[in-house]
Amino acid sequence: MRALIVYESMFGNTRAIAWSIAAGIEASMHADVLEVGAAHDIVPQDVTLLVVGGPTHAFSMSWPSTRRDAAARAPSVISRERGIREWLGALPGVMSGSRTEATAFDTRTTAHLTGSAARAAARRLDRLGYPLVAAPVSFRVISLTGPLASGELNRARTWAKALGSEVAARRSSRTS
Repeated sequence: MRALIVYESMFGNTRAIAWSIAAGIEASMHADVLEVGAAHDIVPQDVTLLVVGGPTHAFSMSWPSTRRDAAARAPSVISRERGIREWLGALPGVMSGSRTEATAFDTRTTAHLTGSAARAAARRLDRLGYPLVAAPVSFRVISLTGPLASGELNRARTWAKALGSEVAARRSSRTS
């Protein structure tokens, strides 16, 4: 069993959450973490769990224009060219014989209601044919550039540990 976490991050907060999610999942299965610009446009057949995450921009997943705006705030943004919106748009959908389940996460500010990139990504994953194993989840940042709110890395790890355990247990019961 293998998990793949694909993330988009501007200022490093979503990247930190992605790595905490991987650490939690590792209790049940191997987890690979890829920045969206390095992710292939297909999900490998051996991936059991796909977790997609990104920052919430303009009430949803980022757009090229919102990534440019982020780059204007800080010269060293991580995901400059391609975001999870474009990556999900390029995926062909569930391949025949695939048993990959999926979920999504986002980071968003605590300052005000900001919409959810995770909910939008989960809807896109569902339309692509990936069974959703968990509701999308949001992790909080203090301001647009961060830092993460206190306890969010631990919350991500704990959430992912339970998620990985659930997926692994379901897979084990199917093969028994």
